[in-house]
Amino acid sequence: MDKEKNIHKDHRVRAKDRFLREGLDGMAEHNVLELLLFYSIPRKDTNVIAHRLIDKFGSISGVFDAPYEALIEVDGVSEHTATLLKLMPELSRRYIISQNRGRVHISSIEDAGNYLAQRYIGVLNETVFLLMFDNKMDVIECVKVHEGSVNSALLSPRRLVEISLLKKASAVIISHNHPAGQALPSSDDCLTTQLVRSAFESISISFLGHIIVAGDTFSNVLDPNKKIYKVTKNDKR
Repeated sequence: MDKEKNIHKDHRVRAKDRFLREGLDGMAEHNVLELLLFYSIPRKDTNVIAHRLIDKFGSISGVFDAPYEALIEVDGVSEHTATLLKLMPELSRRYIISQNRGRVHISSIEDAGNYLAQRYIGVLNETVFLLMFDNKMDVIECVKVHEGSVNSALLSPRRLVEISLLKKASAVIISHNHPAGQALPSSDDCLTTQLVRSAFESISISFLGHIIVAGDTFSNVLDPNKKIYKVTKNDKR
């Protein structure tokens, strides 16, 4: 038993040292997951559990996106471990938001799309954000205003206007995501966009776009060419 314990201990030391030297890029997904599980499973072979998780959910993103109830059904995954796994995408999103905190200047719809796409990391439900700018196109704030299906009956233009007036915004962009679809607007998306645009135009706040994010792509409902952009790393701080 002591010999087995020492083998696991030495393996964990080697895995941690490898990460500190090389990072995660050269590691297989199950090895990344194995390393993470060290911190919730102290005395078991986490490589076996990592393989079970990847086999069941297909990928490391599939593991992180899996429902909590499905995770705890996997042999070796406790409530503590399932909570750690569900924490990871949320933590990633908060990291990106924290990185971008401070004055951020947006000079194009592509800048805005890349900035907003970070807000949807790990978000599995349709969610609406309101991105507000001052008269120099510096970001004032990005606020979550709705969670659930996006349509003209549920998304209140009046509330969007009230928030924007409170923040003294000169221009705005709204965004929402298609968690399991494409970055293409539906007829409901187009109708909602026109209603929101009219509300902002009536109080002389520039409405610059309605961005739809789907995975690593996004589009702008106002774009007549329906161009689909690929998300790129946003280096704005």
